[in-house]
Amino acid sequence: MRRCAALLRRSWSLSGGTAIGGFRRRPQFRLPLLSYADDARRAVPSVVASTFTALSLPRTFSSTSSPSGSSNMHLIKSEEQLNGVLAKIRDESSPAILYFTAAWCGPCRFMSPAIEALNEKYPHVTTYKIDNDQEGIQDKLMELRIDSVPRLHFFSKGQKVDEIVGADIERLKHTMDRLYK
Repeated sequence: MRRCAALLRRSWSLSGGTAIGGFRRRPQFRLPLLSYADDARRAVPSVVASTFTALSLPRTFSSTSSPSGSSNMHLIKSEEQLNGVLAKIRDESSPAILYFTAAWCGPCRFMSPAIEALNEKYPHVTTYKIDNDQEGIQDKLMELRIDSVPRLHFFSKGQKVDEIVGADIERLKHTMDRLYK
């Protein structure tokens, strides 16, 4: 509100008391106004189209499978599989990542190309992708306190050593370099 009043004060100059409150009725500069009938009809579709083109992300990491076919990316489809993976990580002490995601999650789709690239860079690290919308897995997710996606749990030597919550690609790269090089 204050900013609006300041802009109005700048745009209208004081006159010698000829108008109400001492302001002239004409602005000092002209503001370009769109003619809604003509200009807006032509401008809005191109603006909207360019915005949606910039925002549309390819579905490279769907909830059903990994398109890259990487051998170190595994999709977990049940609570039994998740329990087995957790036991395997603890027993074998192999480096692993649990990637909690959802098909509808935009930030998850944003991170998927980076995760796939890092899977190729670190072939000795196994990534397990868990879709939060899978039937029968919600109890285990509550037990693990997974309340938001994307979330990544990093394991080394059978222990959870780090966690990333949210779509932070730079932190993901740094964590992978630090833990698995």
